[in-house]
This record gives sequence, C-alpha cells and structure tokens, in this order.
Amino acid sequence: MEKAIIVDHLVKDFEVTVKKPGIKGAISTIFSPQKTSIHALKSISFTIQKGELVGFIGPNGAGKTTTLKTLSGLLYPTSGFTQVLDYDPWDKNPEFLKQISLVMGQKNQLWWDLPAIETFELNRVIYGLNKKQFVQNLEELVTLLDLGKILNIPVRRLSLGQRMRLELVAALLYKPKVLFLDEPTIGLDLIAQQKIRDFIYEYNKKNEATILLTSHNMDDLVDLARRVIVIDKGKLIFDGVLEELVNRYAKEKLIKIYLTQSVNVEDFRKIGKVKKYAYPQVYLSVPRSTVAVAAAEILQDFPVGDLNIEEIPIEEIVRKVFSR
Repeated sequence: MEKAIIVDHLVKDFEVTVKKPGIKGAISTIFSPQKTSIHALKSISFTIQKGELVGFIGPNGAGKTTTLKTLSGLLYPTSGFTQVLDYDPWDKNPEFLKQISLVMGQKNQLWWDLPAIETFELNRVIYGLNKKQFVQNLEELVTLLDLGKILNIPVRRLSLGQRMRLELVAALLYKPKVLFLDEPTIGLDLIAQQKIRDFIYEYNKKNEATILLTSHNMDDLVDLARRVIVIDKGKLIFDGVLEELVNRYAKEKLIKIYLTQSVNVEDFRKIGKVKKYAYPQVYLSVPRSTVAVAAAEILQDFPVGDLNIEEIPIEEIVRKVFSR
C-alpha cells in the first residue's frame, strides 16, 4: 500500500526563557534572560498508509499536538524527515494545504457572532470550490452530522457539541485526503461524542481518508482505531494493534457505582479492587473477563442508583506501557 505519512527520526526542540520568581527576578529576566531547551519530540519514527485510521495517544505533554502541528506545516522540525502525501509540510505548498486538515477540539475557526454558513462560504472561496462542489459537499456533511436546522443560527447560541460538529464541516468542505484530529470529542456529552465518532468512521470509510486521531477518550479508540501509536515525553513507546495494547496493559475495567444508601466497603472488596470509596460513589476495578458477572452481582446485592462500566484511563495504560 502507498504511504500517506512518513515520519523518520523527527526531533522538535523549543527554546524558552526561564522566568525567575519575584520582582527582581522578573527584571533580571528582561535584561539578562536565561534560555533553556525543551525536547518535545525525541527522534520518533512511524509510517501511515493511505486510508488508515490510527490512534495517536499519550499523556498531556507527551508531544502529540506538536507532532500534528509539524505534520500539518505549522511547526518547523529541529531535525528529522517528514513527508505527507509526498509533500514536505513546512514548504506550505498550496496544493498540499488543500489536501490536509487539522481539527483541534479546543480551537475554533467559526465566526462567533455569525451563522456557520457564513464561515462555510468563506472557506469555499479560500479553497477554490465551485458552487456545485460546495453545495454537494455541504449537503453530504450536514446530513451525516444532522446539522440542517442550525446552519443559520449564530455560533455563540449553539451548544459545544453542535459547534464541534460544525467545526468538522468547516474542516472537511474541501474533502481533504489527510485529517489530523486533536481531541475532537473533548468536553462533549456522551451522545455528542458518539455522533462525532460515527461521523469520523463514515468519513474514513467513504472517502478513504487517512486519519491520525489523538484522544484521551478510550471509547474513541475502541470504536475507531485498529492501530495505535503511543508516545510519552516525546518518545515513541508502542506502535501496534489496539487489541494487543488493551489485552497486554488494560486487563481490567472500571465499574463506577452510585449508591442510594451507605454500605460496608468490605463487601465490595469481595467483588473487585476498590479504587475509591466516597459515599455515594464507589469505583471498582475488575478483570475484563468477569466484568459482566460483577456488574450483575452488584445490581442484585447492593442499593445501586446508577452503574457505569468504563475503560481504564489512557494515562494509566500509558504508564503501564512505559514502566515495561
């Protein structure tokens, strides 16, 4: 298969000024600044095939966003080789920019006081889409994301989930071949998260787009990515099948229980490992193979108001991978 993304021994360092405490320290920083280097990426290498959807995970500060910004041409690497769709990203070739898109869950490109359709019209002009292409692409995206009723409502009046879906439309109107998604479901409720995931899956399948997805939400990865790349402190520490990562390092699941009345915590220890007990909440860790049985037993024997089964947080998985 043809390679869409090539990363070979990529290094990115940032030079920052050390800020000293106090007024004297602030003054000395102005007149005699001391510099230090932060090594954001430490010689990471990987390749991604065309049409592949890959999860890109790690704890905060691992270097995920730095990698995405480098691959999209926003940052110039300190050293190493990168290539996206046979282009050097930092050349910022107009033809290259028309084939990629970077979507960041905490950043927006929609005009706050205007309806989203105004931003879409502006993007049509910027990316040189003719009216027919624009209408066809817009209708397809709006239908997939169920946005028909809110296109003409000022963005500031919309919910976070609605705005995030509109951000995806703005980023995909010109049908990019490579999509960098940085925490696309952050801050969204469960229903909005699932809508975003369903859309990403359909977009990847229908358009054979190459997608590199960062997320702290394990459900995003389980639903979407077969392969994951894990980095920590700028180093690549795992590149392989998600199932292998989960089976090897996430052998347990979390059961979150909300009680209607207080009980003896020792009774929960007969079922699993108590991670937290602060009435009315109880967090239990149980083996993946017995989670269904454990949940049924809890519902039968305890005064449960609500119960959720969740994956182990990605940060914990990464810690286990790194410790090995």
